[in-house]
Amino acid sequence: MQIVGVDREGRVPDPAGPRLRPPHHRVDRRAVAWWRTQLLLAAAVPVAVLGVLGALVGPARSWLLVAGAGVAGAGLVAGFALPAWYYRVHRWEVTDDAVYVRTGYFWVDSRIAPMSRIQTVDTERGPLQRAFGLAAVTVTTASAKGALRIEALDHEEAAELAEQLALATQKTPGDAT
Repeated sequence: MQIVGVDREGRVPDPAGPRLRPPHHRVDRRAVAWWRTQLLLAAAVPVAVLGVLGALVGPARSWLLVAGAGVAGAGLVAGFALPAWYYRVHRWEVTDDAVYVRTGYFWVDSRIAPMSRIQTVDTERGPLQRAFGLAAVTVTTASAKGALRIEALDHEEAAELAEQLALATQKTPGDAT
């Protein structure tokens, strides 16, 4: 008779390994404001350039200002619609066996990284992320698809997650290749 272990939630692990499934956790709620700020800043730069050119180049003024208004309108729509949508899609979860991530706007990308394939775990906090108290965790694997990135976590939660993953990968048998 073979004895099968169970994980912390009382589930019997799949002998074939982790399976792709929807992750459980949402990113931090402050992510909506962070994404909104990023999109609005990205739209503000071309709007400013078009506005300055429209003020300086008389013969093309109307075309440049119309283009600037169009970019501003698209930036406002994107800045207020997409972050809430992205918040509903973006998910992450870490189990004893794997890291699960789901991201995307129009095309949803669901990925899984078994603990035995994780090579490095990094955290990142850019200036805008620091302003919102957020951080990202990047999990590098031996996958040709590249690293998994869990964005928009509370900076303390991101540090704890990186530490948890580092400890879990040390305990997981395998060579991460």
